[in-house]
Amino acid sequence: MTTATELFRDARDFLLEHREDYTAAHEGFRWPRPQYFNWALDWFDAVAEGNTRTALHIVEEDGTEVRVSFADMSARSDRVANRLREWGVGPGDRILVMLGNQAELWETALAAMKLRAVVIPATPLLGPADLRDRVDRGRVGHVIVRAEDTGKFADVPGDYTRVAVGGTTEPGWRTYEDAYTASDAFTPDGPTAADDPLMLYFTSGTTARPKLVEHTHVSYPVGHLATMYWIGLKPGDVHLNISSPGWAKHAWSNLFAPWNAEATVFLYNYTRFDAARLMAEMDRARVTTFCAPPTVWRMLIQADLTQLATPPREITAAGEPLNPEVIEQVRRVWGVTIRDGFGQTETAVQVSNSPGQVLKTGSMGRPSPGYRVELLDPVTGAPGATEGEIALDLSERPVGLMTGYHGDPDRTAEAMADGYYRTGDIGARDADGYLTYVGRSDDVFKASDYKISPFELESALLEHEAVAEAAVVPAPDELRLAVPKAYVVLAAGWEPGPDTAKTLFEHSRKVLAPYKRVRRLEFGDLPKTVSGKIRRIELREATAAGSQDEYREEDFR
Repeated sequence: MTTATELFRDARDFLLEHREDYTAAHEGFRWPRPQYFNWALDWFDAVAEGNTRTALHIVEEDGTEVRVSFADMSARSDRVANRLREWGVGPGDRILVMLGNQAELWETALAAMKLRAVVIPATPLLGPADLRDRVDRGRVGHVIVRAEDTGKFADVPGDYTRVAVGGTTEPGWRTYEDAYTASDAFTPDGPTAADDPLMLYFTSGTTARPKLVEHTHVSYPVGHLATMYWIGLKPGDVHLNISSPGWAKHAWSNLFAPWNAEATVFLYNYTRFDAARLMAEMDRARVTTFCAPPTVWRMLIQADLTQLATPPREITAAGEPLNPEVIEQVRRVWGVTIRDGFGQTETAVQVSNSPGQVLKTGSMGRPSPGYRVELLDPVTGAPGATEGEIALDLSERPVGLMTGYHGDPDRTAEAMADGYYRTGDIGARDADGYLTYVGRSDDVFKASDYKISPFELESALLEHEAVAEAAVVPAPDELRLAVPKAYVVLAAGWEPGPDTAKTLFEHSRKVLAPYKRVRRLEFGDLPKTVSGKIRRIELREATAAGSQDEYREEDFR
């Protein structure tokens, strides 16, 4: 009888075998669908047995390092699981985990899986108001947080176990380090059903109140075989992913994808981004695969990329679409192409440029192995559109898709209606099956009855050396109803003012069709969520209210 571990390994090895043959991988891959599966027990512990290779390598700003082998990580997580069980954590219990990039985060994740508890990841940047919402809506029974963050819970009501990492004298708080004296002989208290809940993620809330996304013991651990394939990971790699703990991308590429591949997770912990130091640490650690959000890529190209002596073999970007100009600048210096991918908290990577594919500038690639992606007509909702809402065909439901929005059956039903999971994102498909991102369905707007994709305009602005970041939203206009307004963060050496505004308006007129060009412009920082995504809703509200700091194209004629 084939075990769950063997099913998982066979699927994993098929993707590794066809790592650079997209057609064979997409046509031949079949999701493993075991009835029972516990990734920490059935996969990680199996890989870790007697394995002295480094599973986790963390470097701090002061030069101190932490290295943990696969075998040691397995034993540590067993100790933590045993102690947490003594403290009352059981199957189905909700644990809010609010830790930084520290070994205890990975220990806790594995321990919670072994206990069949449900993890609610949270970034340490959250304040008491956000925590009250998470504890309440998540029905949290236990919290594990850094000692310096215990004070945030003073005004967070609830009867939950409190565990502090790093030592604390706060009354009512247990000390995480006591777990290290527990036994490392862990015995599960029962089998883990594949569809048991594993994670509850609060989305970043760029346009509305955060949704609560539910994932199972297969949807993220097994689902991220697709992410492993996109990144191009293989056994023995050293993988660096820049992502904040508490957000889905951290689990994607700092937990499941690299350890699915039996690669090392490498992190450099910095308080303030320093491109030169990051590249020095990448060289020293011999990073072979690297993933970063567009914000980091845009900061890197402002630096001297030649400081990285040995560029990684594979480089990727995720979180928001990456502008073609950034990709080209990195390619010129490193000789490696950033490969874009598209996914959500609700899924693993759905569409990507995987290794070996022919790349098309501006395209986010083709559907990942195990995914059938359709574009739904914006009027009829029928599949087969050349431009429409990106959706997943549920006739053969991809493993890497959420169960639904926890506690919100109406929203779940709406998202899964008529046999498709609707992403809320708009894309276009060319004759070769490549998909290009257009924008969020609620971000795309009309100006003079022409449809405007903010992403396209932002990409055009980023081609100019003065622009470090840009966000485009509709601005009210008496004649056209709405016109594109750009909020711009300037690159070093450029000053906000009429001269720079005039330069950017001229650039817009040169590279964009007349109906698309930017008509208004304002300089300043972009409001972002704690996960680093642009809060476009705030920009739209600010634009609707009007601003004395904006420049208008007609002012420079």
